[in-house]
Parts: sequence; C-alpha cells; structure tokens
Amino acid sequence: MVMMYEIFFFLFGIALGSFYNVVGLRIPNHASIIAPPSHCPHCQRKLSAIDLIPVLSYILLRGKCRTCGAKISPIYIITELIAGLLFVWSYHQLGFSIELFVALFFFSLLLIIVVSDLQYMLIPDKVLLFFLPFLLIGRIASPLEPWWDALLGGVVGFAILFVIAVISKGGMGGGDIKLFFLIGLVLGTVKTLLTLFVASVIGMIIGIIVLKVRKQGRKTPVPFGPSIAIASCIVYFYGDSIIDWYWNLF
Repeated sequence: MVMMYEIFFFLFGIALGSFYNVVGLRIPNHASIIAPPSHCPHCQRKLSAIDLIPVLSYILLRGKCRTCGAKISPIYIITELIAGLLFVWSYHQLGFSIELFVALFFFSLLLIIVVSDLQYMLIPDKVLLFFLPFLLIGRIASPLEPWWDALLGGVVGFAILFVIAVISKGGMGGGDIKLFFLIGLVLGTVKTLLTLFVASVIGMIIGIIVLKVRKQGRKTPVPFGPSIAIASCIVYFYGDSIIDWYWNLF
C-alpha cells in the first residue's frame, strides 16, 4: 500500500512539475497560463497529448520537437523529475498529515521560482502572493514550536535580506527578499538563518562554476533563486540534524 501511495505522489508530482514549468515561464511575461495552449517555441506547433506526457515525452522525443527537431530545454524534464521526487520524499517523511500539505505547497513554490529565476532572473510577486495564504493557513494548522516562531522567522528572513540589499546597493533582488519571508514562515527563525548560510555557500560554488564555464567577469549576475531553493529543501528535511551536529562540535 505504501508503494502505491509513493507511485501516486511521484506521478502527481511530475504532472504538477510540468504545469510549474508553464507557470514559471509565462507569469513573468504577464502571459496567461491557459492560453495559448502549449506549443513549440520554435515552429509554434500546438503540442499534442503525446508531446505532453511528463518525463516520458521528453525521453521518447530525445529532447527535440517532433516537428522541427529543435532542442527542448532540459529544464522541463528536470523540473518534472525533481517535483516527483520531492513529493514522494515528502510523503515518505511526513505521511498523510497537515505538514505534508505545507511541504507540498512550499516545494511547489520553490520549483516555480527556480524556473522563473533561471529564465528571467526574476521571482514574480504574483507567485509569492499566491502561495502566501496557503503557507500561512498550513502553518497555523501545523504550527511550529513555539507557534510565533513562524512569524518571527518571516520577519527576520525579510529584514536580513533587505539589509543586505541596502548595503550591497541592489546586490540582492526584491524577489529574494520577499521569498525569504515565506521561507521564514515555513521554517522558523533558526532554520531560516541556516537556509541563508547554506544558500550562500551553494550560491558561491555555483557562481564560481558558472563564471569559469562562461569565462565571464565577477560582476556577471547569477540567479540566486536556485541556491535558495536547494538550501530550503535541505534545511526543511535535515535542518534539525545539521543544527544538532553543529552544537555537538562544542
């Protein structure tokens, strides 16, 4: 029975992951997520059902448009697979609970902002505002200990990123600042600070790799959203273990 539920959550995740690609790519352009229907960005052909099967279509078509042969960005299948794996792992760790509701909405938010940030270096306010009430309701129904730590975490996350943006004179985007309010709401104060630290380390590593590969200068902007998302997932599941490990060093 457990395996059946895990298969369900994986299929549910990859299906939503396909939709999150659409949201992440269209919302920043102020485009409808419904119309026009999914189409090839190169030949403009409307995609049929066989082109839209999550994960499987990309593999069968070898990452190319069935009509014009243009390459399809791997971000599509990567987002779908990560969504499926996160949904399965969330169920595996949390079971059927209110906290599972929080986790699925939280990871859905992170996936959408990663797609958007990678494509446009932008985290849309519309996406953040859409998820805010769901995360707030979920956190009220499944409160942290103490309950007010969620609100404090949101304020602290927002304030720290805001101060960094001011000091760095725009080195931190407004979307990142607002995103950390939602992260604080979900994770609480200490884990939000840990998320910022882990994201900074990941961001530094990714930045060095990207600049080396592209052979560009240090002032070349690199999206921070993916680093925040990776760090948030790590801390959500393993934050307590990381914190306990740190304190045991002393």
